Amino acid sequence: MKVVYFLVAIMALASSVASAYDPSPLQDFCVAINDTKDGVFVNGKFCKDPKLVKADDFFEHVEPGNTSNPLGSKVTPVTVNELFGLNTLGISLARIDFAPKGLNPPHTHPRATEILIVLEGTLYVGFVTSNQADGSNRLFTKVLNKGDVFVFPIGLIHFQLNVGYGNAVAIAGLSSQNPGVITIANALFKATPPISPEVLTKAFQVDKNVIDYLQKQSWYDNN
Repeated sequence: MKVVYFLVAIMALASSVASAYDPSPLQDFCVAINDTKDGVFVNGKFCKDPKLVKADDFFEHVEPGNTSNPLGSKVTPVTVNELFGLNTLGISLARIDFAPKGLNPPHTHPRATEILIVLEGTLYVGFVTSNQADGSNRLFTKVLNKGDVFVFPIGLIHFQLNVGYGNAVAIAGLSSQNPGVITIANALFKATPPISPEVLTKAFQVDKNVIDYLQKQSWYDNN
């Protein structure tokens, strides 16, 4: 009987792990389509009739991002929302351009692990673990140069900062067709409607004037 319980537990764990990511496709492709007239609903998108699919449904050109903004960085995503051929395939990517000292601020991807490769420049990158048993949150950081690769586990807060003297470029691969992004500062201080200052003052243990100041700032979204 103990063996049965063990097998059931293992199967339940495997099921929960499998359902935590994009489901595997049951066909060669399912190009997303906005017109629902002749579509089949899969993974949150309607599928284009396979007979009408073209090579362009799997193609996207990505230009360098404009880094003339307060953060000095620009993320150009290529998810299922930009490239319909990614639907059901479980992957996406983003090009990240950095001006000197440019920052891709602390953020998370709730549905994807990220693997990043530096194409140009030098980046200081890192991620913070979830709350540990001892109450700490471990920080893992690394300085990356051209050709270096770093992984950010799914759902964890991470960042990239250009510490070189010139521009930097990186490509991030993501394990979801729609990884999502939550920029921490924007989510906390630019939410609509605003989060109650009472909540934020208690959470950050600061005076209400500090929260009022932060909520009045123009938090830039580099995505």
